[in-house]
This record gives sequence, structure tokens and C-alpha cells, in this order.
Amino acid sequence: MKALDELTFDNRFARLGDAFSTHVLPEPLDTPRLVVASKAALALLDLDPAVAETPVFAELFGGHKLWAEAEPRAMVYSGHQFGGYTPQLGDGRGLLLGEVYNEAGEHWDLHLKGAGMTPYSRMGDGRAVLRSSIREFLASEALHALGIPSSRALCVIGSDTPVWREKQERGAMVLRMAHSHIRFGHFEYFYYTKKPEQQALLAEHVLNLHYPECREQPEPYLAMFREIVERNAELIAKWQAYGFCHGVMNTDNMSILGITFDFGPFAFLDDFDAHFICNHSDHEGRYSFSNQVPIGQWNLSALAQALTPFISVDALKEALGLYLPLYQANYLHLMRRRLGLTTAEDDDQQLVERLLKLMQNSGVDYTLFFRRLGDESAALAVARLRDDFVDLAGFDAWAEQYKARVARDGDYSEEQRRARMHAVNPLYILRNYLAQNAIAAAESGDYSEVRRLHEVLSKPFEEQAGMEQYAQRPPDWGKHLEISCSS
Repeated sequence: MKALDELTFDNRFARLGDAFSTHVLPEPLDTPRLVVASKAALALLDLDPAVAETPVFAELFGGHKLWAEAEPRAMVYSGHQFGGYTPQLGDGRGLLLGEVYNEAGEHWDLHLKGAGMTPYSRMGDGRAVLRSSIREFLASEALHALGIPSSRALCVIGSDTPVWREKQERGAMVLRMAHSHIRFGHFEYFYYTKKPEQQALLAEHVLNLHYPECREQPEPYLAMFREIVERNAELIAKWQAYGFCHGVMNTDNMSILGITFDFGPFAFLDDFDAHFICNHSDHEGRYSFSNQVPIGQWNLSALAQALTPFISVDALKEALGLYLPLYQANYLHLMRRRLGLTTAEDDDQQLVERLLKLMQNSGVDYTLFFRRLGDESAALAVARLRDDFVDLAGFDAWAEQYKARVARDGDYSEEQRRARMHAVNPLYILRNYLAQNAIAAAESGDYSEVRRLHEVLSKPFEEQAGMEQYAQRPPDWGKHLEISCSS
């Protein structure tokens, strides 16, 4: 295990030069203090978890100190926001402190969010508040624990710094990590500003560092784009299978690595609702739960347009054509596993669609239904779950179809069925009301609930003694929380 002063920096993005980012120092928070830290994320940097409790930890990630080898840079990029192109965005409240590589040879960006004003802050103050920082921390680590590709979160640092949003709140910083923070919007920025040399340098950077295997293909850039399409199809299939709503799928919030990125008004489904909108600013429902699939394709099309200097239009269209079939194959595979099925049949898509329609019309809890479906044999499980549905005749018909499908799937014991289904169907997810309870306690100075919730969510598939309250349906007030982009 390393000490904090033993991290090894290799700031590859900073070496691209001033056309790609601007040197900015973090603005320190008043009286920085640790709110929560992730042992799993600390391990990625070979750091002893004990370092999180030291004063220097809060000073480093609260903007007071900086490694000599760090090169804090605010990235510049653009993007399509709610379908409209914004020519220049950039890190308005975040800084890439530098890139660190661990003993396994993995490079990790250290990106400090809430670090103060940059040249790209526009009308903002460059700060993040405690509530949004806690939400991003919890979501990053919870998604990773579910097996959904995501940026990671090392820690949240709280403070006494006043920050004004709808009301006065306290400033905070979250240290997030990823192998890269390059977005679709980076490519759009250099494409639309007609800077071909910088765009080519960016493309080479991404290809060499993040898709080196594509170098072996006859058309490396096309191979890289295909890989990006594949990763995003797999990512969004996992979002849909596990009921995750991103909320702001602008192209500047889409990672070039195909990971969940830039958390804002996200939410996990409570009651299943295909039309659920988690962002109260999304008045048209552009980023509703069901729209995430076509929006993923729309965003990839925007990236494809920015890559036309390197790849032919016909080749780009052909690669884009892979998205929906790959999504559908990945999604159906995941849903089969959630239903406890190990083989594939042609009617499985209909089986899933009929179930979701029944759930939609009955307000059935999406997560708990699948968990309880694996608690016992198929016949006993559907009998117990029947009362959750309004359309009993419809559910009975589905249940008969499901029991017959399970019987054809194979001969396995109830214990084997339970183990297999519980391994993919979480008992604990980051429900908005659980996050809100933890935030309310933290805003009053009690960080124990944030830490407890983080620990529970780090093992979402394992039943944890004494944690039954985290596996319950939300109260009525908890189902209708409005979440905005404001942080």
C-alpha cells in the first residue's frame, strides 16, 4: 500500500497542450473535512484506506494542497444539449488534477469536481454542493457494484463554504476517477471549430491510449468507432435492464469509453414506468427512461459526424447500424438472466415485454419483483407476487407461460435457482429517498448514514443482516422527489 505522497503521475492529457485544456488551480474549501471515502476506489490507487482519515487527505481533495507532479487542467469541449448544439462548454467546475498509474499499470484520471471557477464556468461559480456531491459518489460506486460500467468516486470532502443555489448550501468536492474523461463533445469541439490538426491529435491520443488493439485493424479509426458503438450498446442495455435513468444524456456527458458519466438528476426506477422522467427540467421527456435507447444512437450519430474527417460516411453508417441489434441482444441476455433462464428461445422477448406491460399498469416495484421471483420455485414465487398486480387474469396467463418456460430451461434445484437469480438481481439499489435521507443527515453534520448506505450498496446482491430498511419499497413521498441539474 502507498502513502498519499507516493502516487506516480503521468499526465498524458496535459501534454496535448493548451488547445485542449487550461491550467487552473483549485479554489480551496473552508474547513475541509471527509464526508465519505470508497475503500474500493482507494485500492485502485494502491492507497491504504487509513489515509482517508488523515488531515492531509481532506486538504488535498479540498483544494488546499497539491502534489508537485500534478498539473490541474480544465478541459475544453462542446456538445449537443437537449438536441441543440452549444459551441463551447468545458470543465466549468471540475479540474483534471492529473493522471496516476497504479502498480498494475492502470492509468486513472483524478478529476476534482467543485474546484472553483475556470475559463469555462460561463455564469457559474465553479462550485458543487454537498447534496450533488454525495449523489454522484453514491451512484458511481453503486453502479460499479451492480456491474454497470461507470466512473468511480474516491471521496467527498465537505466544508463551511457557502454556495448559493435555490437557497444557501455548503460547498463540497467529489474526486472522481476514470481511465479517461474525454467525451463525445471533445471531438465535436474540434470538428465544428475547424481545427483539423488538434482533432487528429485527439483521435491519435484516444486510439493509442484507450483502443490500442484497433491499431491492428486495416482501418484503425473505424475499428475504434465500432468499439465505441459496441460499448455504448452494452452500457445502455445494462441501464435498461437494471432500471437506471441518467437524466441528462447530452453528448458532453457521454464518455468516449462507454461508461456511465457525469451524474446529475439520475434515478433508479421504483415502480416500473417506461415513460419515467427523472429530470424535472426535461419538460419534453427527451431523456425519459424508454428514450435512453434511441438517444444513445442519436449521440453516437453526433460523434460519427465529428469523425467524418477520418472515416467514410458509408462506413460510419454501417457501424451505427450495429447499435440496435447489439443493444437488443445484450438487453435480452440480461433479462433472461434476471428471469432465471439459462437458455434462449424465440419467444423470450415477448415474455419480457408482456411482464413489463403488466408491471407498468400495476405500479410494481421493479427491483423487488425480480429479487422475490428468485426467492423460491417459479410456481411459489409467482403465486406470492400475484397480489402486486391489478390485472390478475393477465398476470396469471403470464405466470403460466413463465412456469412452462422455466420447466423447459433445465432441471435444477430450488437452491441453484435462488443462487443464480440472486447473483444478478440486487436486493439494494440507490433509491432517491435513501439518498435524500443520507443527504439530510449529512447537511446537519452527521455523515454516518452516507457511509452506511455506501457500504450497503457496495454489496447489492448479498442479504445483509440488520439492513432490511434499505430493501423496502419507498414511502409515497420518496417516489416523487424532483431532481434538477443544479449542483
